[in-house]
Amino acid sequence: MSETLPATVTAPLSNAQKTQILNLVRRAAKAEILPRFRNLGSHQIDQKSGPQDLVTEADKAAEAMIARGLQIMFPHALIVGEEHASDNPDVIKDIAGAELCFTIDPVDGTWNYANGLTVFGVMVAILRYGQPVFGLLYDPVMNDVIMADHTSPAEMVLPRRIRREVKVSDGGDIADLTGSVPLYLLPEDKREQAAVTLTKFQRCTMFRCACHEFRLLVQGNIDFVLFGKMTPWDQPAGVAVLRQAGGYAAMLDGSDYRGDMTEGYLLCAPNKETWDKLRDVFAFLLETSEETAIAAE
Repeated sequence: MSETLPATVTAPLSNAQKTQILNLVRRAAKAEILPRFRNLGSHQIDQKSGPQDLVTEADKAAEAMIARGLQIMFPHALIVGEEHASDNPDVIKDIAGAELCFTIDPVDGTWNYANGLTVFGVMVAILRYGQPVFGLLYDPVMNDVIMADHTSPAEMVLPRRIRREVKVSDGGDIADLTGSVPLYLLPEDKREQAAVTLTKFQRCTMFRCACHEFRLLVQGNIDFVLFGKMTPWDQPAGVAVLRQAGGYAAMLDGSDYRGDMTEGYLLCAPNKETWDKLRDVFAFLLETSEETAIAAE
């Protein structure tokens, strides 16, 4: 398992509070996300940084509802939602100093959602001074969730309150691994080499949805995930759950992961031994363009 948190970091939530947050997310999905799914008009979908980076009315409405509910439950918490932070990026600078911070990805996998694919989810995380200590990975279509705080095992909660503990895979040799790599999010000068690298694995794909990539990883259905774009709403919830499912997460350069990071590559694996093997495979991503050119000669 990855590095332990300081002993001064206590359990962030009671079981009753976890249930309250889950119920809030479920209500937001029922009221704002699912009714709009496959019912969006072109005027309800906008681009942010480009055609692959979308936002819909569902993202904005669900985030507003979840943020409002969390603020009522936790009046002194810092609330950082993806859509609010996209318009007010300076709020990210407050995360490191916040004793209690919630990050929200109201519709993770917006491209999938906007194009009628069911691979989308809702993610909520709690950060203490930048450290993820609670994660919630919710699937609105199936109405189930995988969640954990740093003191409890990761578990899936199914409808009718059925609970099931989840565990990562055993990892293994590179040729036997399956994983997810976001080729289109990597620097242009690295994509060709990255594409060739993917042939080393048994299978490699991407789902355009960090929520479901983490859900697959913590259930042992895939062996690794590499993230090429860092945000406070895409990774913290998944890392919190991964650690409690027995997995290992660290930045590709070996440094510790923090939930307020906005640069670098996050590599998630079932254990440190497998992580080390994967790090060696993807180390070329850390090379400068000049170093890459010399290596190719």
